[in-house]
Amino acid sequence: MERKVRVVIADDHEIFRKGLKNVLSRLKYVDLIGEAENGKEVIDIIKKKNVDIILMDIEMPEMNGIEATRRILTIRPDVKVVALTMFNDEQYIQDMLDAGAKGFLLKSITKQILDKAIRTIAEGNNYYSDELFSFFTKKVAGEKPSKDIELNLTKREREILQLICEGLNNEEIAAKLSISERTVIGHKSNLLAKTNCKSTPSLISYSIKNHLVKL
Repeated sequence: MERKVRVVIADDHEIFRKGLKNVLSRLKYVDLIGEAENGKEVIDIIKKKNVDIILMDIEMPEMNGIEATRRILTIRPDVKVVALTMFNDEQYIQDMLDAGAKGFLLKSITKQILDKAIRTIAEGNNYYSDELFSFFTKKVAGEKPSKDIELNLTKREREILQLICEGLNNEEIAAKLSISERTVIGHKSNLLAKTNCKSTPSLISYSIKNHLVKL
């Protein structure tokens, strides 16, 4: 990487923060520039410092991760928020997606997974813990579809949408379809516009719920 990735941890559990800091300290390309115990504190940090990625707990006192994510992306839309979650936070997953989270990590993550997640998100892609992605897709698949869905998707858009929902990133999709990564990004932008989704996770949720892809 050309420069270090500037990361902030937002979690109200001190022991968990210490453990996460210890892991991040072993990733030489990461610069941990701050930590917060609640949403208000992390907002104060991003107003004063340049931040690339925020590892954001969902449930925090004073201001939770959902509201903090909404406000942060209004102030600094370039910041990438990654939700730190447990399986029992399932009722908050959709809210974090709608707020603009770029990915989800289970709090039981290993150093290897955290490393892969930060690298993936820093490069402009989304990342989800494998266990959570499977859990989430099954949950969304059981929801009722929206009414009167009429999307004029091209054959290529449908192909790319399918691969997005299978968890492939831009580079992997480009290689699989023998097209450029720039082309994938262009099609993804069109898909977001046609579905009126704000992020890739929201697009995945929308597509699964409305049976636009096969799982």
